[in-house]
Amino acid sequence: MDADDAVIATNDDVTSCKQWAVHLGYWPDPYIRHFSKNAERRTPEISRGYFARVFAIDSVVKRFCEKVKPRTQIVNLGSGYDTMFWRLRNQDIPVRCFIDVDFPTVAAKKIQHIRKSRDLLQAISSEDSEIQFQSCCLRSHSYQLIGADLRNINDLSTNLAKSGIQYEAPTLFIAECVLVYMEIVHSVDLLSWIAQTFPNSVFINYEQVNMDDRFAEIMLSNLNHRGCSLAGVGQCQSLEKQRQRFTDTGWEGVVSKEMTSVFKDIPESEITRINRIEMLDEGELLSQLLSHYSLTIAWRDCERLGLKDVIPPSASI
Repeated sequence: MDADDAVIATNDDVTSCKQWAVHLGYWPDPYIRHFSKNAERRTPEISRGYFARVFAIDSVVKRFCEKVKPRTQIVNLGSGYDTMFWRLRNQDIPVRCFIDVDFPTVAAKKIQHIRKSRDLLQAISSEDSEIQFQSCCLRSHSYQLIGADLRNINDLSTNLAKSGIQYEAPTLFIAECVLVYMEIVHSVDLLSWIAQTFPNSVFINYEQVNMDDRFAEIMLSNLNHRGCSLAGVGQCQSLEKQRQRFTDTGWEGVVSKEMTSVFKDIPESEITRINRIEMLDEGELLSQLLSHYSLTIAWRDCERLGLKDVIPPSASI
């Protein structure tokens, strides 16, 4: 298995983890089952970690959509089998243009899953336009799935241009554990290109942090054992490094927060609810896990667009 294949394989693991958490009731997602054959049992710490990740990102996405409707554009980078588009539609949250992007092989498999599901197809269909299927691309009036290598800016740019995306419109980019798998030179090029091309944009980056202690060493060892190296881990050493990668590539502002703090910001009613789902023997492992992930939000010209409260100064969810 080469490096790209190892990264691609993490998509199945993430989907299985999410499906198990959904199966237990951590959050509702009637669509995840279409992308995974079965939900493998996971530890309570893992499920709570994914709950915090989904809750935090969804909260920012919904605030963004509320502020810019009906002009909302969302580009989900390295999206894998993520179901955000369908979950937003299920909540009647309108998005003018939603684009999933991943490796062509991942995109092709996701298209196969979509074509097999009436629920997924109905959500992207329209009386005014047909769904166009290609080997690794799907295009419809509100949802598009693009097979492209994020390290190839020309390829990404060409595919986005075909999607009908509006470069001046408010656009939200999402990357969940994506940049860390890229060589730093490639992630720098990607962030710089987005900042230059989309002047009115917000970027959500969920990724590892504090990757210089024993816990991180074990994490890296386990990934290396699977043939999956974190080529961009050099920018995940601290919150300051996470912020700097954006300020150095043309983003006007950025806030970054450890997931331990994000978890504490989740409403107590939600914490009480998930604590009833399954017992957590002791919180030390969960705290260690959360302290090695971060939520970073960067922006371009949000104040002029009235999006400033989408990104509170504390990065609170």
